[in-house]
Amino acid sequence: MTDTTAASAPSGEQPGYETGYRTKGYRAYVLGSLLVVYIFNFIDRSIFGILTDPIRNSLNLEDWQMGLLGGLAFATFYTTLGIPIARVSEKTSRMMIIILSLAVWSLMTVMCGLAVGFASMFVCRLLVGVGEAGCTPPAQSVIADYFKPGSRATAASIYALGVPLGGMCAGLAAGPINDYVTGENVHTLLEGWGWSWATGLLDWKSLEGWRIAFIAVGLPGLLFALIIGLTVKEPPRGYTDPPNASKPERETFGAALKKLSKKPTYVHVVFGAALASFAGYGIAAFSTSFLLRTHELSLTEAALIFSLVLGLMAAIGVFLSGFLADRLAKRYPTALSWMPALGMGLSVPLYWMGYLSPSVALMLPPLMAAAMLHYFYLGPMYAVSAGVVDARTRATAVAITLFVVNLIGLGLGPTLIGLLSTVLKTMMLSGADLGLTLDLCKETASLSADQAAACTSADARGLQWSIIIFATIYAWAAIHYLLAGKTLQRDMVAKTA
Repeated sequence: MTDTTAASAPSGEQPGYETGYRTKGYRAYVLGSLLVVYIFNFIDRSIFGILTDPIRNSLNLEDWQMGLLGGLAFATFYTTLGIPIARVSEKTSRMMIIILSLAVWSLMTVMCGLAVGFASMFVCRLLVGVGEAGCTPPAQSVIADYFKPGSRATAASIYALGVPLGGMCAGLAAGPINDYVTGENVHTLLEGWGWSWATGLLDWKSLEGWRIAFIAVGLPGLLFALIIGLTVKEPPRGYTDPPNASKPERETFGAALKKLSKKPTYVHVVFGAALASFAGYGIAAFSTSFLLRTHELSLTEAALIFSLVLGLMAAIGVFLSGFLADRLAKRYPTALSWMPALGMGLSVPLYWMGYLSPSVALMLPPLMAAAMLHYFYLGPMYAVSAGVVDARTRATAVAITLFVVNLIGLGLGPTLIGLLSTVLKTMMLSGADLGLTLDLCKETASLSADQAAACTSADARGLQWSIIIFATIYAWAAIHYLLAGKTLQRDMVAKTA
């Protein structure tokens, strides 16, 4: 997989900006493979949010600690390494970086299942972030070189389906595995397959369900890394750029950052996406916990609702964001701006209705609509990030986007919503006038009936109102996408026509 730069289309073929790189079928295979990689990416980061309460109870932690593990621990290296890795990918094989990254984060996901406390889980989450930092910037650069400008928003949205689909798969796996699979089951299964060597590697019989879930979702990523390494080729850089587009040398990071800072469209889209990510990651980190605490569902029921029902609607929203933008852009040039703004603005009252509903039946319809609408921002975020710069700066532009989005969203979202939940819970315990504290609520055997009820209620309502507050932030994000429309046409290098 060597790195090449296309100066022109091969003799006898149409220019790449009219056709894309290689055949339609192979492009579909490459895009599908990158989508699967991104699905693994989000399975391995989302599973932690699905298993928040089992991990919290097993390791005897509080919401603020779970917020740190779900947010800051993962985001520390995920955000800081993204840009250096993207700079390397501007001059070397992007596919090789993706393959190595997939192998690293999959292995470290397995190790999360073996963590014995807060500190060891923190380290494992840090290292999952190290691996995942090498995924999206080079992947978006590869996609831009396989697909012509008029198809990039659709391709970017299909790739971005990895976000909701990964979340769906995480829930479909994590909930049932935690609730129904025991270490004894796994030990018996391995012996039945004749894999006695595997039973000697771990004491499977002592593993809790949430630990088995981490191991089960991490191992397949190692196999898929081998598959794409053998089947997906590195495309020539700039192959699908228009013939009048310049073929510049690789810019310094400072020059790239300066160029991007002068693009108001890029600045507003990145900041709007960061706010949307802040709200989204924060809410997602505790959504199954909300369903467990407020509606008293089992983890399997909560995971299926959150992952399958809401995840499916989110996937529809992600795909529609790019699909409709590509088609509407010919008639409405600023569709990449106003479509996300409309979707996120409408999602706010729907989220309020859903999270304040007294029953699951009343909760689902508004949350399903909101999940679809708020994800309208994701495809356009990638399309704008890759579209405002030339071929040699695309991976860097996407990496800077993800640095800001994930530092604010992934790093701070789960961390601060967990902290807010703990603060609100403490305030509610104090208001109950029963002499309760966070530590006292853990001593369940010594609590009276009234005290136990107050602890349970504060745990649920503190998280509920934290989620409602976070959902309101989508309105702020929508404003920035609207502002991006003022300069969208001027700032895009590759037009979408």
